[in-house]
Amino acid sequence: MLKPQILQSQLIKLVPMNMGHLDAYRAAGNFPEVWQHMPMNRCETIEIATAWMKEAINEMAHGEQIAFVTVNKKNNQVIGSTRLFRLNDKDKSLEIGHTFITPEFQRSYVNSHAKFLMLQYAFETLNMVRVEICTNETNQQSRNAISRIGGHFEGILRKHRRSPNGDYRNTAMFSITDDEWPKVKEKLLKTAKQKQEFEY
Repeated sequence: MLKPQILQSQLIKLVPMNMGHLDAYRAAGNFPEVWQHMPMNRCETIEIATAWMKEAINEMAHGEQIAFVTVNKKNNQVIGSTRLFRLNDKDKSLEIGHTFITPEFQRSYVNSHAKFLMLQYAFETLNMVRVEICTNETNQQSRNAISRIGGHFEGILRKHRRSPNGDYRNTAMFSITDDEWPKVKEKLLKTAKQKQEFEY
């Protein structure tokens, strides 16, 4: 079972979402470029965003996932969202996904800080042995970002997931295992230091 937790570095906080985040969540995500590789804009209207958030909050209440809003600690602004989900207790695996970052903070420290926090929590607190990170086959920007943080590309899963409109997507599958985590962690920490970022 996954229990909501606040995860934070010196620059960002990952805060379990609640309906009080609705307006800020929608403002952060309501950009066409954020959803160009996804079947629909989950922030396009208040109604769509409300339904999406309520579904996530309900699954959190049942221990099925932790849905976060990503907060910029400098000004307490919501700048995106991400999740830990698809927990497999038997095999000790889970997935990181449903991630978006508002355009202003894409290609910045935000993705690496968020992934570091979730990977550290998965491997060092939950004792997972495998973390999956998936994206649309066509989303090269996301694939590059996953590779940069240490994701191992495993291949393309054809017609892997069905969209609300009935279409299927091919999924690019990446993973990090507990054996790999120490080196991934070291690389992320070294990169942050080289870029003169604050500590995780």
